[in-house]
Amino acid sequence: MTSALALLSVAAFQIYQTGPASPDGIGKFYYGREISHVMGHEGASWLDRPEREAEEAPSLLIKALKLRPGMNVADIGAGTGSLSFPMAKRVGPKGKVFAVEIQPELLEIIRTKAKKAGVANVKTVLGTTMDPKVPANSMDLMLLVDVYHEFDYPREMVTNMIRGLKKGGRLVLVEYRGEDPEVPIKPLHKMTEAQVRKEMAGFPLDFVGNDGILPRQHILTFRRR
Repeated sequence: MTSALALLSVAAFQIYQTGPASPDGIGKFYYGREISHVMGHEGASWLDRPEREAEEAPSLLIKALKLRPGMNVADIGAGTGSLSFPMAKRVGPKGKVFAVEIQPELLEIIRTKAKKAGVANVKTVLGTTMDPKVPANSMDLMLLVDVYHEFDYPREMVTNMIRGLKKGGRLVLVEYRGEDPEVPIKPLHKMTEAQVRKEMAGFPLDFVGNDGILPRQHILTFRRR
């Protein structure tokens, strides 16, 4: 008799496919989508570029999240903390922002910024490609900005992110609009709403909506059942 563990292993294997890699991809496919390369810490300055507000309007994103004092928020793929710090201001001293990264070099940048600015409610977390390493049932919101498409193990990562959310907590994916050929981003670094919803369909998540206020990106919100 085939063991339950063996069946799970076969199911996990069938989730991903491999094939020839495109210049910007890793040759691993999930629901027909090739996973892109991860942007390394060497590109950190791009995250803090002066043009970002005009191109992406992150200030509008922060407002759209409707953060409240006392909330716990996870910034998954926090980069240099460009969104972690404005979110920390919104949740206040009784709230906390968990800045999650898999690259220690980026976490060091965030810690340096926090120390310089005297910000005490941003906590750096070294995650893995499968697990953000945040406490279970602890987050009111998890934010992923231009990062989901880079996950090596999206199924495992989403499973563990949901575990970290409180019931009713929100999972918010911000991705460059794959439907729009005018968005000047490489194709593998863009996603359509339909593709994101297809990949989230097997999880205990309800789709809340797509806020179209940003100039180039979707704001796709899901809620944990």
